[in-house]
Amino acid sequence: MIDTTVFQDKKAVYYTLGCKLNFSETSSIGKMLKDVGVRTVRKGEKADICVINTCSVTEIADKKCRQAIHRLTKQHPGAFVVVTGCYAQLKPEQVSNIEGVDLVLGAEQKGELINYLGSLEKHEHGKAITTATKDIRSFAPSCSRGDRTRYFLKVQDGCDYFCSYCTIPFARGRSRNGKIEDLVAQARQAAAEGGKEIVLTGVNIGDFGKTTGETFFDLVKALDQVEGIERFRISSIEPNLLTDEIIEYVAHSRAFMPHFHIPLQSGCDEVLKLMRRRYDTALFASKIRKIKELMPDAFIGVDVIVGTRGETPEYFEKAYEFIRGLDVTQLHVFSYSERPGTQALKIDYVVPAEEKHQRSQRLLALSDEKTKAFYARHIGQEANVLMEKSKAGMPMHGFTENYIRVELEHDDSLDNHLVQVRMGEFNEDGTALKGELV
Repeated sequence: MIDTTVFQDKKAVYYTLGCKLNFSETSSIGKMLKDVGVRTVRKGEKADICVINTCSVTEIADKKCRQAIHRLTKQHPGAFVVVTGCYAQLKPEQVSNIEGVDLVLGAEQKGELINYLGSLEKHEHGKAITTATKDIRSFAPSCSRGDRTRYFLKVQDGCDYFCSYCTIPFARGRSRNGKIEDLVAQARQAAAEGGKEIVLTGVNIGDFGKTTGETFFDLVKALDQVEGIERFRISSIEPNLLTDEIIEYVAHSRAFMPHFHIPLQSGCDEVLKLMRRRYDTALFASKIRKIKELMPDAFIGVDVIVGTRGETPEYFEKAYEFIRGLDVTQLHVFSYSERPGTQALKIDYVVPAEEKHQRSQRLLALSDEKTKAFYARHIGQEANVLMEKSKAGMPMHGFTENYIRVELEHDDSLDNHLVQVRMGEFNEDGTALKGELV
């Protein structure tokens, strides 16, 4: 048993970089510390504990992590500084040598962070505690409310895919997951707390079941029965793991929304092979057609990486034309970043930085065109919108079932309420449709 008296009346600050899964895990860490007497720091206060949950998906992400550590150690002098997350797992010695860092925890340790804090005495040199990637086995549960209305339920962690450009399998270990009965219990608890929407998160959630002998489809069907949760959203799911039976189920589901996020990464088969992806463009296009046949108004977000090694100008043009022809709603565009230890470094052709930028801008413009066209088709229609709290004096906003952002005049009584809205014209910056209550 650890002595928790040292945590009484201590103040903590939390900083998260990266994906929704990281934000969910940080929230769970915060709850863990709150349960032993640590409260979140208020504006203007100095923290006793700093927890920084890092990302390492790109070199820019690494740089942002270092900047965040430096900034927080200056803002909270004397605080006990803990760094965890993907950057901490991949480069623990580098992180532990940053001035002010006391403790670096890897993927296997962060779920039990409280056990490593000791008496919160500052260390002369940072201490790193990690586990080799091949030995990462634990699944740390997390179901946490974000800063808006929705909860994030972690259903899976790790990845077995080893795409040529990616370090995530090295940072998070092999694919593993919670049990369906435990995840259903977490969803019921979220409903009991007043939650109405849950986003399923993970690293490769379609791979769910590796450690329990269950399937992601089994999980979807079980969660759909949870009373009180009005909406479930599936976060990023690999196209080869998005089965027709899942698509067909979502189309007639009680609570799973017509909203998909599917990583494509490249619209060129030659580049997909270099990336070691597990599908081709024909399979990807067939998934989009299947979704749109059953759910014509479904929102489909797509991840694309530009400028990866081997992506010649001809290959990019091929990819661009393929993506332009897809009936999707939004592109999430990432510029390729070289990661130490990845197989992509063996590919000869390197895309110049300026060329990466130009390709990125072209795809972002295409994304904007597709998103605005999708929104425009819904002007004048009625929809159920789950409202989210906003700052005083600012319009409230919420999302339709198919993830269209709608703005209403400010009314705190509508926060976390489902309301029926008629969607009007675009707002001033073109990021939402104006709505009025029906």
